[in-house]
Parts: sequence; structure tokens; C-alpha cells
Amino acid sequence: MTEERLYFRRLLAGSDIAAGDALAREMLNLVYLIGDRSTGEALAVDPAYAPAEVLEVLEADGMALSGVLATHYHSDHVGGDLFGHEIAGIAELLEQVAVPVHANENELEWIERGTGIGHDYLVGHASGDVVKVGDIEIGLLHTPGHTPGSQCFLVEGCLIAGDTLFLRGCGRTDLPGGDPAAMYDSLVNRLARLPDETVVYPGHLYSPEGSASLGETKAKNPVLAPRSPERWLALFGA
Repeated sequence: MTEERLYFRRLLAGSDIAAGDALAREMLNLVYLIGDRSTGEALAVDPAYAPAEVLEVLEADGMALSGVLATHYHSDHVGGDLFGHEIAGIAELLEQVAVPVHANENELEWIERGTGIGHDYLVGHASGDVVKVGDIEIGLLHTPGHTPGSQCFLVEGCLIAGDTLFLRGCGRTDLPGGDPAAMYDSLVNRLARLPDETVVYPGHLYSPEGSASLGETKAKNPVLAPRSPERWLALFGA
């Protein structure tokens, strides 16, 4: 697949979309668009805060939404209530365009409960599944720890890591469904073993850089430093 065929775009909530939303500016969520320029189809990763604006961006780029990829169920990624703040997300998106929502099989109940969307829209996946958009293949990698069904996406040398891995640090494990031991396994035994040239794209802009190679990230991010599970849990397991 040539780079010219791959459509890949990153939107910062609170800036590129939902510019007037104070919560979006605080949370710094990143929405990703992945598509096949030849067919004009695209998938949206975690389209929260301003789903209508996401559709406008796609339309301006000559693309049409054919599905949603959810990294995990938290409302700042798929919509719903966040500490009394209602975030627009996939429920509002589906009111405008009926598309499947692809999530890890362990996350379906959480998404349905948090967003109120019907289960008919949800497609459950296991680790290793592939979702296609046009002729672009996106690999799904189950990475529990932040939530039971957290997943990352691999597409043409890029890793969309959600809240599993940031460029500096990793997702919290002290929220409902969090599991520090599972996070260690996901980070050290799954993500750290990907090729060093893989480019990491996190779910939040928590660092000055928006992306970095996995090799760079391993060198700078202590959560990926080799160590025993016991040592890792002592340092990062809270």
C-alpha cells in the first residue's frame, strides 16, 4: 500500500474540533481519521466532543465515514457523562450516519452502558482481528490495563495507542476496570516488542510532541524500561 493511498489525519479536541469547549481544551483528546483515498472511505478513532465537526472535516477532505474504532469505553473517547459533564460522541454521530462501531469484545457492555447506543451498532473483536477500510488493513491489538477492553490499532507502521501508552507515561490503572498487572503485560510484553520504527500516536496530547518512534519512546518513557513485573508494579502500579 502506498502512502499516497493512506488517508491519515489527527484532530486535537479543543483546537481542531470543539474549539469552544473548555473541557476539551483541558482533556487534550486526539481523534484520528484513517481511510483509503482511492475509495473515499474512512474510519474515525474515538470521535468525541464534536462528532458533527469530524464529519465536516471528512467531507471537506472528500472522504465519507464508514465506521468507528473505539480504543476504550471512557466518555472522553466515545462520549457520555464525565463527572457531570456530558460529552458528545458516538451516540450523536450515529444519529447522523449509521455505521458500525468496532471495539474489543470485553468493552461492549461498558460502551453500551456509557453511551446508550444499541448493541446492534457494536462489533466485538478479539486481539489480532483486522478491520479494513477500503483496501487499508488495520490490526487490532488487545492491551488491557487501563480498561479491560482497551485496544490499540496498527496501520502501516503506525500505532494508535489510545490511553494504553503515552509518549511520557501510560494510562491510569486506578479507575474502574483498571489492572496494573495487565498494564505491565500490555506495555512490556506486547507494545514494547513491536518494531522500533513503529510511530506511536497517543490518545491525548500530554507531551510537546504529537508522535514519536517506538524506539525513541522506549528510550525516554520509564514505563517501557525493562524490569521485572514486581519492580514495575512497585513504581507504576498505583
